[in-house]
Order: sequence, then structure tokens, then C-alpha cells
Amino acid sequence: MPSLLPHRKRRAVVEEPPARDVWTASRFISADPPDVLDSLTDPELITLWAPIDFEFDGLRGRRLRPGSHAFVNGSLAGVAAAFEIDVLRADEQGLDLEARGPVALDVAYRIAPDDGGVVVDAEIKLGRERGLNARVLRAATGALLSGGALDRALGRLAGELDEAALLAA
Repeated sequence: MPSLLPHRKRRAVVEEPPARDVWTASRFISADPPDVLDSLTDPELITLWAPIDFEFDGLRGRRLRPGSHAFVNGSLAGVAAAFEIDVLRADEQGLDLEARGPVALDVAYRIAPDDGGVVVDAEIKLGRERGLNARVLRAATGALLSGGALDRALGRLAGELDEAALLAA
């Protein structure tokens, strides 16, 4: 005997990739592309200007290069956080890297020559990871970036390069 209840089709559940929030900043810097690349890839210099405080641990070599794998440690909102860094690109056109830890960050810096210097365009994509610790750190990172941390980082990068140029003159 056929059922009197309407037949319901089952719908396939399609999981979409986690949403990402994106922050950008741009700054003119009075420097040459190789000097900007040096500042973007030298671990000692990165810690002076980066938007998030951290220390490198376990980087082979003295610079970030395509294929480099490193570990960094820092804290966000008073919570210790460790990340694995994979460098996808590092050349005079820019730097791309992925940071995986309690939150996922895709970071890109583009270097474009301009009259008397370069324009550096920065972009950070913050992924949505699962878990309470990830949500707390994601919120803290998002608040930091929304508060202008990326723009201030580019300002510090420009300041470091200006200071280096003055010392070299």
C-alpha cells in the first residue's frame, strides 16, 4: 500500500569552505624593491614591523624564501599561540605566506615600483577555524586588524626602511 505521506527528496548537503575576513592596507615607501623584499623576508626585521608580535623558532636559513617552513610563537589577547609558516612566494614583486595555528592566516604583500619608491599593498585573510580557543584568538586577531594594525605595520616598515636609508647615506 502506498504511503499517504508526501515523499520528500533528500537534499545533498554541500559544505562550503570556511568564510574568510579580509583586511588590506597600502603605503608608498621611499625604497627600492630589493630593499623592501629584504625587510619583508628578514626574520629580525619582520619582528620590528609586523602587525602581530611573535618570535621565529625553527627557521632554516637567514631569510624567508619560497618553500621555507618556519614556526613562530607569540600571543594574542594574552593567549599563547604557535603557528607553522609556509612561504609560497618571496621575490621583488611580493611575499605570500600561509600561517596555520589556532587561526589560519593567508598573508600577501605586493611590491609595485612607483616614482621614487614603491607601493606596498598588504592583505591578510583570516580563516574561521573550529574550537573555543580558535574563536577567541580569531576575535582578538580580527579586532587588532580592524583597529588598523596592518596599516600601522606598513608605517613601521616604511620607517625602518627610511632609517636604514639615512644610516647608509
